[in-house]
Amino acid sequence: MREPVDVVEMQAALARLRRTSGLPVVFGGLLSDARHARIAELNGAQTSALRGLVISAGSGLGGKAIALSRPCAVTDYASSRHISHEYDTAVAAEGLRSVVAVPVVVGRSVRGVLYGALRTPVTLGDRTFDAVVAAARDVEQALAVRDEARRLLAASRQEVADPDPVPGCWEDVREAHRELRALAPRILDTVLRAELLEVCGRLSSASGARVPATREVRLAPREVDVVACVAAGATNAAAAERLGLRPETVKGYLRSAMRKLGAHTRLEAVVAARRAGLLP
Repeated sequence: MREPVDVVEMQAALARLRRTSGLPVVFGGLLSDARHARIAELNGAQTSALRGLVISAGSGLGGKAIALSRPCAVTDYASSRHISHEYDTAVAAEGLRSVVAVPVVVGRSVRGVLYGALRTPVTLGDRTFDAVVAAARDVEQALAVRDEARRLLAASRQEVADPDPVPGCWEDVREAHRELRALAPRILDTVLRAELLEVCGRLSSASGARVPATREVRLAPREVDVVACVAAGATNAAAAERLGLRPETVKGYLRSAMRKLGAHTRLEAVVAARRAGLLP
């Protein structure tokens, strides 16, 4: 069964694709196993003929793209001699003629397929073709981020569960915390994002470093992200690159965090954040 992030990201990619390319119909789906993809998301379709269609590797245009792991296109689907025609009935019902299919490839594995189509038999231009490829890359990146988040969550939960970690492992805990916080803003699935932040909170308090304070310190999420990068020795420029922010924005967040923490230097800010239980 697909997870919510797959649905959300596929829908978002198709909406962007239709808006930027001008294609009247865009659709796609992810693989349920190594050889089959189910068309689950459509944008611009006038019928339900394509919804739920299971595409087998090697069959039709999308199946060819899956099997070859590269984009494929036809100017007139029904008359093309370069593809098999198992899905002609559904394609004809939607009135599609010129179609491009692009595989979603994460690592070396095909994870899905995206389509863009016209209802007239004309050759798709480079701009349109590139837009479909870019949309597939967006989904690829989202899936890669999700996979990395899941891996880090599993590893981090193990670290939190360890009742007596060896001293040297705290750098691993801190690195996992930094990576999870950097990934969280890129996750569209609210449930998964909440899981990441919940584990971040558990990692932050895992060291037992928090000491009683005269006032509770509250930092904005991005202020915590920046201080976590600073704790790893990152410059403002390096933190900006890692977090997808501008260096000036990072500087502003750091200045605000230091003021809230009562710190005058970057090192003091890191120490104060750890004492407040905001960093592991």
